[in-house]
Amino acid sequence: MSVSRESRPNIVLILTDDHAAHAIGCYGSKVNHTPHMDRLAAGGARLDSCFCTNSICSPSRASILSGTYGHVNGVTSIYSHIDYRVPNFPQVLRESGYRTALFGKWHLGETEPHLPRSEDFDAWQVFPGQGQYNDPVMISPDGETTVPGYATDIVTDLSLDWLDEQSGSDPFCLMIHHKAPHRPWVPHPKHRDLYPVGSIAEPDTLFDDYATRSEAASVANMRISDDLPDRDIREEMPPELAGEENREARTRWFYQRYLREYLQTVQSVDDNVGRVLDHLDERGLADNTIVIYTSDQGFFLGDHGWYDKRFIYEESLQMPLLIQWPDRIAPGTVTDEIVTNIDFAATFLEACGIDHGEALPTGQGRSFLPLLEGETPEDWPESMYYRYWEHDDPNHHVWAHYGVRTKTHKLVYFYADGLGTDGSSEQTFPPAWEMYDLIADPNELTNIADDPAHAETRAELERELARLQEQYRDAPYVT
Repeated sequence: MSVSRESRPNIVLILTDDHAAHAIGCYGSKVNHTPHMDRLAAGGARLDSCFCTNSICSPSRASILSGTYGHVNGVTSIYSHIDYRVPNFPQVLRESGYRTALFGKWHLGETEPHLPRSEDFDAWQVFPGQGQYNDPVMISPDGETTVPGYATDIVTDLSLDWLDEQSGSDPFCLMIHHKAPHRPWVPHPKHRDLYPVGSIAEPDTLFDDYATRSEAASVANMRISDDLPDRDIREEMPPELAGEENREARTRWFYQRYLREYLQTVQSVDDNVGRVLDHLDERGLADNTIVIYTSDQGFFLGDHGWYDKRFIYEESLQMPLLIQWPDRIAPGTVTDEIVTNIDFAATFLEACGIDHGEALPTGQGRSFLPLLEGETPEDWPESMYYRYWEHDDPNHHVWAHYGVRTKTHKLVYFYADGLGTDGSSEQTFPPAWEMYDLIADPNELTNIADDPAHAETRAELERELARLQEQYRDAPYVT
């Protein structure tokens, strides 16, 4: 497909942090309402099987930019810096005549040369690290400044101001990167009455006991009943809820307050999605602008008793992905084909008439533009590969693992726990396998990895896992 210079579409990428798909109305949320995100889905496409390749902020962002796994772009953890020898899609767009800008969360390093580059962006202004919700410090090519206001509104203000400054026929790529809803959650005061304590539906797996799983689940420090820091709730737990005998009541107490803060913070994101859509309509830009809403990964909203992400389990693995392009995508399009965050760059470049194979020679993704146009290629992938590297994280204690997810099953290998009793990262527990039948057991409660009745399926998944590791040039863990 070739797109003329005059008709090349604009791109507006709205990227949030830790927004779970099951906290979006059009994905069937039972806990909140997101009318503007729903409006985006109704006017375009909703992808129901979009997955991250590593469920943690920096690695996912690097994969979105470069179309590669972390072992290729250099970002396997939040402590890594992106390898700029690996090209990225904003750089390619800018070299082909696009005006490019990024505002908000960067999180790929906060010192030179790890800030956004002039080779990639005509304009940028980003938070150092995670950033703050109120009166945040922001960094631009002119240095640091404190910007008064609420972060989600500020990022949108900066983005729309830049958009209004553009003139001429050159297309643009505008990247609106919100801090929200990353913890610790600080809602805008106008949303403080939404989702009051006691009104929020509980997930079916809130009291998961991890009975059939490996030790990786039971030792993770992500339980809302025990591990959620006080700064995330800003309300002191009643002393009568302490103790193992009160775990159920304590879990419910924390869940309602956790979700209240989280969902109120999401609400400002939805407000600002509406502002962007309205602005494009008012400027007459909507028809030829691709608007994307996504998050860098999913998040546990009390699912399995957890907060945070990192695991390959569905609530953490799934990314919301909504895409509107009136010129090309039919309203109400829905696809359940598997795509991942390494496919974004190829898709954006193909939509802009650029050969992504030539422009991103290191790229490992594939354009899913045909899916958006209602066509599924015969050779479309039936599986995806995942790898989480941070086995020595002192805060969450999620074991390093990799795995394969197909349309019907998931196989996971937890290979490094990083829980040495002397404070080292030595192995305390033996490596472990888990496998789930996603059709019979969508909540992933029954580990069937060692069930003889499913031995043939496990063997097939092990072969597929090995094939994907070879395809993506990722070496398996060797004991």
